[in-house]
Amino acid sequence: MLSSGPPAHHRRRPVAREVPAVRDLVVEEASTGFTGAVRRVEKIAGELVVELDDGRGRRRTFPLGPGFMIDGLPVVLTRAVAAPPAPARRRSASGSVYVEGVKARTARASRIWVEGTHDAELVQKVWGHDLRIEGIVVEQLEGADNLVERVREFAPRADRRLGILVDHLVKGSKESRIAAEVMALPGARGNVTVLGHPYVDVWQAIKPTRVGLRQWPHIPRGTDIKVGTLAALGWPHQDTADIGLGWKRILSTVRSYADIEPTLSGRIEELIDFVTVDGP
Repeated sequence: MLSSGPPAHHRRRPVAREVPAVRDLVVEEASTGFTGAVRRVEKIAGELVVELDDGRGRRRTFPLGPGFMIDGLPVVLTRAVAAPPAPARRRSASGSVYVEGVKARTARASRIWVEGTHDAELVQKVWGHDLRIEGIVVEQLEGADNLVERVREFAPRADRRLGILVDHLVKGSKESRIAAEVMALPGARGNVTVLGHPYVDVWQAIKPTRVGLRQWPHIPRGTDIKVGTLAALGWPHQDTADIGLGWKRILSTVRSYADIEPTLSGRIEELIDFVTVDGP
């Protein structure tokens, strides 16, 4: 009589493979035949157990490890290792996603104009990354008095837009009158936008808590706002060198857009959006 094969005790048993006990994995507990989906793994009395749910309201726990089957094959359930958290996306000072390893874009014809050096330095510190990626140059005006003539010379058009930030743009101010004159120029509508903040000087657009104040001091008319502010802070304020050093000290406290009043940061974002719209 021909043998049907090696004795049963010589047959090779299937090797149990390790399987992480992830939620909703369906397994059978071999000794009881209880089949269910993994709901959780927890430690009870110092022992890791797995809870199975048979889908009909019955739940049972079993020691984690060998003694389970999947599709009729033995498995050893192991504790699932949590996937490492995804690395946080680096943010620029403006709050935008920081783009690694990208060269600055060739400068566009469109421009952003600000009134002075301090405005330009603040914009560059917070939004510099965005401006480099978008290819936007920020230029300073040294005041708004010559703005109408400068815009006329710039000759804005659909592919050559101009975004302008001015200080103290409030109803009835000199700046509001100049802004109206600019927007009345030929070619300005749709190609030029003039935005501003309510502060006499851009210093006050930085949150006062950054320099240890609850609010910026009120500077009486006739006193230079920078000199008066430095005096109120107890910092040197005798000449332009003191003012320059005082500004550097204030600017150094700015870490991101969160240190800027929304009445300024929102306007900068609008200007960047405006000048990065491609013309027809």
